Amino acid sequence: MSRAIEIAQNGLGTTAPNPMVGAVIVHDRQVIGEGFTSPYGGPHAEVNAIGSVVDKVVLRQSTLYVTLEPCSHFGKTPPCADLIIAHKIPTVIVGLSDPHAKVAGQGIEKLRNAGVEVITGVLEAECREHHKRFLTFHEKKRPYIILKWAETSDGFIAPDTTKRNENTEPYWISNSYSRQLTHKWRNEEQAILVGTNTVLEDNPKLDVRQWTGKSPLRVVLDRNLRINGDFHVLDGSHPTLILTEVEEPSRYRDGIDYRLLDYSKDVSKQICSIFHEYNVLSVLVEGGSQTLQTFIDVGLWDEARIFTGTSSFKKGTKAPSISGKLIAFTTIGSDTLKTYYND
Repeated sequence: MSRAIEIAQNGLGTTAPNPMVGAVIVHDRQVIGEGFTSPYGGPHAEVNAIGSVVDKVVLRQSTLYVTLEPCSHFGKTPPCADLIIAHKIPTVIVGLSDPHAKVAGQGIEKLRNAGVEVITGVLEAECREHHKRFLTFHEKKRPYIILKWAETSDGFIAPDTTKRNENTEPYWISNSYSRQLTHKWRNEEQAILVGTNTVLEDNPKLDVRQWTGKSPLRVVLDRNLRINGDFHVLDGSHPTLILTEVEEPSRYRDGIDYRLLDYSKDVSKQICSIFHEYNVLSVLVEGGSQTLQTFIDVGLWDEARIFTGTSSFKKGTKAPSISGKLIAFTTIGSDTLKTYYND
């Protein structure tokens, strides 16, 4: 099962909204096949694992290990449970049950009804950690929320307006290695969210340039539609969603999606509901300070990744205030990276 979890990571950033599942087939204590979920719309992990076995006859005396319950319904691909039954695999070891309404124990039930021995809950905690995005989406009806920012050694996330006026270029707090890592993270999540001021001050592209892969859905909080066509987020190069309270379609730009928010109420929960409608399993919230603090204040976050650089601003915009369980401390060149879970 550990190997199944390991190879399942290969699907990070490509399988959503499907889960990134890993599967391993063992015969006579030897691994004879393995596979992970293909990019969305392609074969599932079980299909790829079975397909990798050279001699299909030995499947009748083999054991299949899979991180998540095999599906039992027709989607973009046929049910994996049916394929397992067709190849007469006698034993299936499952990490955890699938909370998706179309599965929810039915895959396990179908296998058992066909005479397959099914053992569940093997390395369940590790499988839950691996499938945290998929589980959060289906169990909590919202995306897995990752907060990310970089702060100076004296606790600022951005310089004051004086420095901004002297130099309109972005003020990099983290080093080039940390920035490349951020682009890798963007590729791994389905959406990236920022506030109006972040766009007006930094004019970010919010894409994947220093890594390979697909850029996420760009989501911008723009309450009064202050952002104009001079900014990268409205260049139409990548799918973009603007969240606003302006109900004037004549002000909307072609090729950009718009959704309305009621700013008199908790916007963070409304944002999560919209993400759920869009089938977004995970979102990277990159700023600014006010947007980040909005999610922190209502406890609506799962993970926080905070870079600390060596520079100091002495004054400016203070970094958000957060508390959680520190799970990792990493040094990246001159930067430090702390990762927290919301406990």
